[in-house]
Amino acid sequence: MIYEPYVYQQFGMDHVLDNKFCGLLLEMSLGKTVITLSAIEHLMNKELEVEKVLVIAPKRVAEIVWMDEQQKWDHLHHLKLSVVAGSEKQRLAALKKKADIYLIGRDNVAWLVRHYMTKFPFDMVVIDESSSFKSPKAIRFKALRMVRPRISRLVILTGTPAPNGLMDLWPQMYLVDQGERLGKHIGDYRAEYFKPGKRNAQVVFNYEPTKNAEERIYKRISDVCVSMKTRDYIQIPEMKVNDIKVVLDSAEQQKYDDFERDQILKLIDDHEISALNAAALTTKLLQYANGAIYDENRLVHEVHTRKLDALEELIEAAQHKPMLVAYSYKHDIDRILRRFKFARELKTKEDIEKWNKKQIEVAVVHPASMGHGLNLQSGGSIVTWFGLTWSLELYDQLNARVHRQGQTDDFVLINRIICSKTMDQDVTSAIQRKAKGQNALMEAIKARIRKYNL
Repeated sequence: MIYEPYVYQQFGMDHVLDNKFCGLLLEMSLGKTVITLSAIEHLMNKELEVEKVLVIAPKRVAEIVWMDEQQKWDHLHHLKLSVVAGSEKQRLAALKKKADIYLIGRDNVAWLVRHYMTKFPFDMVVIDESSSFKSPKAIRFKALRMVRPRISRLVILTGTPAPNGLMDLWPQMYLVDQGERLGKHIGDYRAEYFKPGKRNAQVVFNYEPTKNAEERIYKRISDVCVSMKTRDYIQIPEMKVNDIKVVLDSAEQQKYDDFERDQILKLIDDHEISALNAAALTTKLLQYANGAIYDENRLVHEVHTRKLDALEELIEAAQHKPMLVAYSYKHDIDRILRRFKFARELKTKEDIEKWNKKQIEVAVVHPASMGHGLNLQSGGSIVTWFGLTWSLELYDQLNARVHRQGQTDDFVLINRIICSKTMDQDVTSAIQRKAKGQNALMEAIKARIRKYNL
């Protein structure tokens, strides 16, 4: 296929060409992969400036999306790509291949850096979905930080640069400019743009942006980062959200309430309330809301079938229109596949091709494995959340697999099955408030504790 870039795509490509270290903060469907590949091709074959490129991405994006884009466009066919994946032996073999671009999952970044140490051979690095480098404590960030001075060109790509708040920007921008704009250390950034939020004595639980911090931060990085929103450049169908409330009967609700109270009492008696054990408690409560829980031996105990019943009604109402179903826990997908024999888990490239050919009526996916890069809009326009996620990034990204350019249906329907009077409602509220991850989770736990006057 002949690539004829839109004006905004040409602008994005020029931005990469004109800035050795930069960011493309592009929302879904704007084509950041083909923009970047086109820039790489130009730098390699016209400017003769780049010889060896490393692309770091979520595993599935690295193994499928970039390969598909390279094969799709005529002007990119001559580029040679090597996917660095699999066992260590397979990864080493992939690195030895003669290629222009080497693609690696973000979980293997530390291994790659250890392998090359001071002989890091890539003169250009692209970090796709750079928000996965949002933690300065993460091993992958620390590893890439070590070799950052040896990199001649670097591009970060993301549609959600600050999924949990502005604090997430510092590590990503450090990889771009080594601290030139937002400070050499996270402490400098925090002191400049934030103030302590909730705290207990000397322990600060979170930091809140100071007045005009967001405006000041984005002004500081605006020379090297381009931000584009989908709605400003392309027309995509309307997205409608449909919340399906399921109600536990009195006995089931009593069991949930007893379980919730017992777990909170245990938390208060045995542990300090930290994000770690708060997450464990919310996980238990959300499992219960979905209909089954794991015990300490990882055995599954089904407690109700309300969400399965609701999903069955939604499938029947869809009248054989394809539906993408997002699950949270392993026992969720096991119960879904057991109930609906015709449902299929999307795992391989072949599965995705079948979905896009409308050969799968119900496809079951986990948002963490399908949340980035994949084009699923040809297969259907219905997404049903069997269990919601605290992560706004994963929520938006998965919905965007079908709500994107190329979707031909009149609208995209997002079904959310919500169990009334359970933790499900806290997750829904968090998404609606645009609250994120740990802060929303901790607030939900505190609300539960206040409920029991503890």
